[in-house]
Amino acid sequence: MAYLALYRAFRPTSLNDVVRQEHIVTVLKNQIDTGRIGHAYLFCGPRGTGKTSIAKIFAASINCENPIGGSPCGKCAACKSLADPSNLDISEIDAASNNGVDEMRDLREKVQYPPVAGKYKVYIIDEVHMLSTGAFNALLKTLEEPPRHAVFILATTEAAKIPATVLSRCMRFDFKLIPQADLEERLRYVFDSIGKPYENEAIAAIARAGAGSVRDMLSIADTCVSYSSGKLTYADVTSVLGSADFSGVAAFCGAVLGGDTGTAFEKAEAFLAAGKGVGTLIKDVMNFLNSCTVAKTCRDGKNILSLPDEAYALVEKVARGADGRRLLRVSEIFAEVEQNLKYTASARVLFETATLKASMPQTDDDLQSLIARIETLEKRLEQGDFVAKAGGRVATNAETQPAPSEEAFADFAEIAPPPDEAETGGNAYFDAGFAPVPKKQAPPKVQEPTPPATIENAPAKPMRGAVQGDAKTTFGAFLRSLRKTGRNGVLFTICMDLDNFYEGETFVLSTQSDTIYRSLTKPEHYELIKAAFAALGMAENGFSVRMQGKQSDDFNEKLAEIKETFGGVKIDVK
Repeated sequence: MAYLALYRAFRPTSLNDVVRQEHIVTVLKNQIDTGRIGHAYLFCGPRGTGKTSIAKIFAASINCENPIGGSPCGKCAACKSLADPSNLDISEIDAASNNGVDEMRDLREKVQYPPVAGKYKVYIIDEVHMLSTGAFNALLKTLEEPPRHAVFILATTEAAKIPATVLSRCMRFDFKLIPQADLEERLRYVFDSIGKPYENEAIAAIARAGAGSVRDMLSIADTCVSYSSGKLTYADVTSVLGSADFSGVAAFCGAVLGGDTGTAFEKAEAFLAAGKGVGTLIKDVMNFLNSCTVAKTCRDGKNILSLPDEAYALVEKVARGADGRRLLRVSEIFAEVEQNLKYTASARVLFETATLKASMPQTDDDLQSLIARIETLEKRLEQGDFVAKAGGRVATNAETQPAPSEEAFADFAEIAPPPDEAETGGNAYFDAGFAPVPKKQAPPKVQEPTPPATIENAPAKPMRGAVQGDAKTTFGAFLRSLRKTGRNGVLFTICMDLDNFYEGETFVLSTQSDTIYRSLTKPEHYELIKAAFAALGMAENGFSVRMQGKQSDDFNEKLAEIKETFGGVKIDVK
């Protein structure tokens, strides 16, 4: 006998053998037991989920003389007759190749003849959405009022393309994708039946590649069985699927998430040079990023992913070092590439561009990316990654490592102090520090970092620049004071874009962004702002930080007083 593919050899022959779809199996069993058989059924859902298999089992069951648990017994005269391929009581029609009006007219004429062996004449029309408009119209009247012995079972993967007039005449059943655990159980049963040894990780990889479809999974399994003569391993499955090397994908994703553009681009070029298709690469990258998300958010990530120990260790390592927002943004970027592949003639360029964009967050103007960058700076600031340096600059930990020997500084003088505002025309707060001036006499003096300013250690004498009623001058003086007292580059950058104005004697800093407002009102940031205003001689009640659209406390108090005084008068606030 010729070899049968696994998905044909292990096709269910009874409703009890169907993988999941309990909501459909239960209804059909009850109809068979009670004899309440409908005249038209619509089976719709993804491919490989059992639509045609259940249709064939149901067609045989309603003709069986002694159905067992809603399934045909296989022993009665009707079952034996229907098992003969020449029997015409059960007809399976492919609507993709028989989609014209003439075919439906021919079916309408043949349906009038009674069945030969069983009680019902069943027509299974597969891919029914492929019928033309004329064919649907030709089928409509027969579908609405068929002979008592006729049953129609329509199967489709695209129910949206079926006319509403047809949908309303059918009993609809929606098939769902098969969960991975059930796919793995079914695949183990198949491999045990054919005597194929396997690794559990290989089973999980094949089931995951099946993406909820039993037929797709068994087709992949068929190839894997032929690929490996011995025990089927995880490496064998990845080779059959044409996936990129797992460790290579891990290194690529780790470089992208870590912002290492050079390494990420080199890995991408290596994949493409090895002949990997862009579509396969995108799928591998998306799967790895998804695995990182599972490992980062789920306690039982190892069992959920069912990866080999060394593979899961790579996933866990990358996930541990990735920020949640970065992981989300990188996934979005590569998901867009997957969507745009069908519209481009240069898939390679599209993938390389996405690699650069994902690995260079500083060039990404997406809102989530900007928020993630601010949070990263704040986190590094809290951890002490930045300290104040002479010259008004902000230094990283790399710059504050133990200094080289004095001989190494023999050619340099002390770093120049920050210029006075009078020397720079009032724009001293834009200064980022000055380059060292050559000098051979003596090594530089190492200055101790200046502690963050607070109300207690703020200068007692007000700094020049604040002018009551002049918001522009006061704002410039505030920025200069903040740069000299706060020593916080992130806060200084945020404050530069704030709106400012005088409301009576109160100087107001305002913003339209809720994120920026929350950052300004953090205790550590607000203390620095108070210290900067204190250095200008302004008390805490002399300034206010608010979001645009929020009224001041003084305004609300006065409004409440007016409402209390004029209790019977309607007051509109605009």
